[in-house]
Amino acid sequence: MKLIEKRVVLHFTGFEPLDGVAHRARYERSARQSAAVWGYSLETGAPEAGSDPLSFVVTTGERVAEVAPAAADKAAPVAAAKAAPVAADKAAAGEGTGSPGWQTKSRIHMVDHDTLVSRLRSGNTLSQIMAGFRGCAEIMLEGGMRGYFRHAWRFGLFFLFPFLLTALAIALTAQIAIMPYGLAFSPWHMLWSGPLALCFFIFAFLPFSERFHTLHLFADWVMAVALGRMDRTDFNDWLEDRAAAVRKALDEEADEYVISSHSMGSSVAAHVIGILLEREPEIFQGKRVMFATLGSAILQCALMSSATLLRARVGLIARCPEISWLDVQCLTDSINFYKVPVVAVSGHADAPQAKVILIRVKQMLTREHYRKIRKDQLRVHRQYVLGPDLQAPFDFTLLTSGPMPASVFASSDEKRMPG
Repeated sequence: MKLIEKRVVLHFTGFEPLDGVAHRARYERSARQSAAVWGYSLETGAPEAGSDPLSFVVTTGERVAEVAPAAADKAAPVAAAKAAPVAADKAAAGEGTGSPGWQTKSRIHMVDHDTLVSRLRSGNTLSQIMAGFRGCAEIMLEGGMRGYFRHAWRFGLFFLFPFLLTALAIALTAQIAIMPYGLAFSPWHMLWSGPLALCFFIFAFLPFSERFHTLHLFADWVMAVALGRMDRTDFNDWLEDRAAAVRKALDEEADEYVISSHSMGSSVAAHVIGILLEREPEIFQGKRVMFATLGSAILQCALMSSATLLRARVGLIARCPEISWLDVQCLTDSINFYKVPVVAVSGHADAPQAKVILIRVKQMLTREHYRKIRKDQLRVHRQYVLGPDLQAPFDFTLLTSGPMPASVFASSDEKRMPG
């Protein structure tokens, strides 16, 4: 197996209030963790001036070094060329053999959508709540919620949670406001119960709800509707702009092209890559391309009845012969469609299906670290793109900057290394 010397990565980030600079900083921190765990050298370059999307170069190479203490109970120290992931049931014992002296240069393009996130969060609290409930109603009316519970009931609960929580708070606020009426007091008592109800909602519920990122989730569902319906000019123009930027990035010669996406970023990626395939069906001819969706939320949008364009673009990607689709899913992540074939459910049962690999967050983290985060579903959902404590069958840094072709992550062979 030929090691990768040069790679181009287009990473479509998840729905987070982070711009490209912040995503690069997180990538650098995670990459340092990966390098320490697997025992390879790594250098993350500064952002390239004027790059849009923000881009930077990551250089990895072999280094004979001790593995970080956190990884000592998982495997003996290895160089990164020996660090391609092993099969899940052999992760604790697997070792490979690699070629000495390797060096891999990866240019990472962070295709973030912070502009859209900021726009959705720019209104006052009341307008954000109203927009969120409107989005909830639209998803219900278009069959989205029915699809969530049919294919991934935990995702259905994730959808309902922020709306049920806020609806309960609104009901309690109303009860406080009309308390004098229930107690047969004079209507003049509403002069104190009304302000008290307002204080409860503003100073008690809203701070409490931020622990669950409620308003942020409201905005996430508004964006899901926009990407499903494709009826907002600002969103559509932004997607066209990103398609032009990605097209330019693909002009660079490389051994491999990795198009990775996390969460909501997978719907953005499907639209952007679909736009390019619509215009240039042969755009990837002669290229080795891996489309890796991590904790994908494509079906969050695609299950809406109006999402015909998104579903069509999913089919274009699946049928592109140069693209290998890898769908990374996790049982303990409730914010993904676990064991659901995204291509078939999007209406393309006759197309080549994405290769599904199942990972376990608890294999990537120490017992103490996992115990600390396991009840925070949004934090568990982010682990796809974060650094590991231990050697495990999946590592985002190795997928995007490691020496092995990204296709090794889809292999069922536990000896995934070259001889």
